[in-house]
Amino acid sequence: MAMPMSIVPTTAFSDMHLLTVLAETRSFTQAANRLGVSRSSASMRIAALERTVGVPLVRRSTRRVTLTEAGQQLVDDVAPAFARITSSFRAASDLTGAPRGSLRITAPVALGRQHLSPSLGAFLLRYPEVRIELELTDRLVNLAHEGFDLAIRHARHVPDDYVVWELARSESLLVASASYLASRGPLAHPTDLASHGCAMYMGSPRNLGFQHKSGAREPVYVDVRPSFTANNSEVLRDALLAGVGVGLLPDFSLAGTAGRDLVRVLPEWTVQGYFGTHILAIRPFSPRVPLAVHCLVEHLREVFAGMGRR
Repeated sequence: MAMPMSIVPTTAFSDMHLLTVLAETRSFTQAANRLGVSRSSASMRIAALERTVGVPLVRRSTRRVTLTEAGQQLVDDVAPAFARITSSFRAASDLTGAPRGSLRITAPVALGRQHLSPSLGAFLLRYPEVRIELELTDRLVNLAHEGFDLAIRHARHVPDDYVVWELARSESLLVASASYLASRGPLAHPTDLASHGCAMYMGSPRNLGFQHKSGAREPVYVDVRPSFTANNSEVLRDALLAGVGVGLLPDFSLAGTAGRDLVRVLPEWTVQGYFGTHILAIRPFSPRVPLAVHCLVEHLREVFAGMGRR
């Protein structure tokens, strides 16, 4: 028999919080990992909550978990309260003056591998009470629904419905290996691309627009026929280093030793490419931002300031 709703056992509050996390992750395993409990414990707690409420709250399958209508209504009602509780808890914790707590971060694979992951060790040593969970994916995640505190994005536009910090400006650069250019000769004009092998990001336009940096000429449009495409800038960089042709890369993929053997082509021209023009840190809008997030953003600003431009 369901317990009268005027008498809510204290354990039900923590179980309702678990339900809100389960609604975000759609996975008992991921929800359990986020809350630091076992999967079997998470499943039993949801079952106990269902007995307390008196109706099914989740639908379980081998692939994912979905909410029933009652479960979704309960989550919609209680999730804002738990968000305020979390914000208040972090505010009280920040009064100690030291950043602490867990940060869930998402970033594109190449950008994360090349610049974020090498720098996070120093951040964690500086702030030992902060814990970081970094998910590298080229999928555009829903920050609020999936429980991320911060996303690093390579974007063309600055969104106006998030809290946004600009970490760096970014440019798409046309490059090739020195050996390739030695064998095929230099490019003097964008139209020369038509006779060269090309490596391009998957989904990028095949009709590239070029604007002379002096601004004194009309834009030039060139149709390119790439011999190689990929959805990862590191893979493209490796192909260009092997000498497959000329390719368009974001400038952050050329920083450091990995890109030093690639030569910039047509540097007096600006090319409109697939890649973004800003590297941003963003988070869902909230009235206050945890101290740990502020500290991480400042750390990343220093990282990208040292990236250098070509």
